[in-house]
Amino acid sequence: MRGHIILSHGSGSSPDATKVSALAAVAESLGWSTARPDYREDDARGHAGSIDPRLARLAAAIAASPVPPVLVGSSMGAFVSGLASLDAPVSGLFLLALPTRIPGYPRAFGVRADVRSFLVHGYADDVCPLDEAVAFARQHAMPALLVQDDHRLGASLPDIETAFRRFLGGQA
Repeated sequence: MRGHIILSHGSGSSPDATKVSALAAVAESLGWSTARPDYREDDARGHAGSIDPRLARLAAAIAASPVPPVLVGSSMGAFVSGLASLDAPVSGLFLLALPTRIPGYPRAFGVRADVRSFLVHGYADDVCPLDEAVAFARQHAMPALLVQDDHRLGASLPDIETAFRRFLGGQA
């Protein structure tokens, strides 16, 4: 096993969602173990109300990891992955369609400064503003892949898989 990866789906999605399933398959093909927490029950509490339960579920998955994991998150999954990196040891962050704020949630988004991170965001994302995600990436010197796609990033999956393989190649 090269390491462990925890993949967090977005709000209104599932552990079997297209992006997290595809990235789990990439990771497993490279010798990584993976886990995909199910946040659907938490998401029933609304966006702001789901964050703390999601964080608790993710913290438990991190604690159960055999090594500090790489966290992969899409949208709300990216938001909680970044926050989780502030509270627990992780070895990487791969963030997709990043919201930098959730209306009604008091805690600011952040990532641990010493954790290798990467952002993927669509130019046509109508849910999570591109300018805010890019400004966050710039402020934290976070490499980014910007694609001609919407919030779901469905048209860019091959490019995302390639970027993820490269990202994992830099993890030991």
